[in-house]
Amino acid sequence: MKTLLFTLLAIASVSHATAQDSTRSMSPLAVSAYVETYYLQEFHKTGNHTMPGFIYNHNRTGEVSLNLAFLKAGYTHEHVRANLALAAGTYMNANYAGEPGVLKNVFEANAGIKISRNRNLWLDAGIMPSHIGFESAIGKDNWALTRSLMAENTPYFETGLKLAYTTQDSKWYLSAMYLNGWQRIQRADGNSTPAFGTQITFKPNAAVTLNYSTFIGSDKPDSTRQMRYYHNIYGIFQFSDQWALTTGFDIGSEQKAKGSGTYNTVYVPVTILRFSPSSKIDIAVRGEYYHDKNGVIVATGTSSGFRTFGTSLNFDYRVTPQVMWRIEARNLRSRDAIFNGKDADLSKNKTYLTTALTFALN
Repeated sequence: MKTLLFTLLAIASVSHATAQDSTRSMSPLAVSAYVETYYLQEFHKTGNHTMPGFIYNHNRTGEVSLNLAFLKAGYTHEHVRANLALAAGTYMNANYAGEPGVLKNVFEANAGIKISRNRNLWLDAGIMPSHIGFESAIGKDNWALTRSLMAENTPYFETGLKLAYTTQDSKWYLSAMYLNGWQRIQRADGNSTPAFGTQITFKPNAAVTLNYSTFIGSDKPDSTRQMRYYHNIYGIFQFSDQWALTTGFDIGSEQKAKGSGTYNTVYVPVTILRFSPSSKIDIAVRGEYYHDKNGVIVATGTSSGFRTFGTSLNFDYRVTPQVMWRIEARNLRSRDAIFNGKDADLSKNKTYLTTALTFALN
C-alpha cells in the first residue's frame, strides 16, 4: 500500500506541474479522482457482514465501507493515448481477488495509437473497461446505486487488444477484441485459449443509443475447456428532459462438458426507468430477472438454480457538481432458498437498504 500511495501522489504531482506549464493551451495530461463510500443495511441480518457471492459491488453489510476509490491519469494527444488508474475498496477486493500482487489495485492501465491518418481508427492494449453492458464500476455514472444482476455477473474490466473505429458523424462505433478471458488480467492457469469480443453501438441521435456486444471464449483450463458464447443487447432512450429508459437483454450459453454439442443457457432481462424532476434530483425504478438454472455463471447447488427476480427504487441528490448522495431500497426474490436468513436459516427473499456518498473530480 505504501508503493500504491507513492505512485498516486507522483501522478498527481506530475499532472499539477504540467497544468501549471500549460497556460495557453489545454494539457494532454489530465487527472481525475473518484471516491464512493456506502452503508448497506440488510433486513433479517445474518451477522457476517457479507452479501451473497454473486454481488461484487457494495458487498459489505452493517458497516460504513469504501466501495471504490481511484486516482486516474489520462494522456490524450492527436495520435496516442494512455490511461493509468490505481484503486482500492471492497469492489477491488471482490473483483480482483484472483489477480496476483499489485495487479489487485490496477483499475485501468492501457495505451493506444491511432493507426489511420484520416479515420478515427485506434488500436488499444492493456487493462480496459469491459465492452459488455450499460453499467460500469463507477457508481455516479449509473442510474441506480447498486448494480443490476446482469452487470454484477458480466465483466467490469478486460485485458487484451482492442481495434475500434468511430464514423466521422459519431453515429457508429465498431470494435473487435482479443482478450485474456472473462474479467481477467492474467489468463486462468492451464488455459491457452484466447477469448474474443465484438461491439457495435449505433447512436442515430442524441436521445437514442443501441448496442450489441458479444463474447466468445473459455475461462477454464484446457483440460476441462467449456466454450462460452455471450450476447449483450441494450437500448438507452431519452424521451424528454425528465424521462429516460434503459432496457437490456443478455443471453449466453456454455458447453455442458468439453467437446459437448449440448449447452446450458442463461438469460437476463432488465429495465430501468428514470425520472428527473430537477437538475439535482433523479429517481429510478429497476426491474430484472436472472435465469441460470444450471449454474453457467451463478452456481447455487439447488434444484432450480439461480432464478431470481429483483426490484429497486433509487433516489439521487446532487449536493454539488462533484458530490452526490444516493439511497436505494432493493428486494431480491429467488425460486430456491439461497439467501442467508435469520438464525442461520436460508431464505428465498431478501431486502436491502443502501445509501452512498460519491465524490468525483475531473
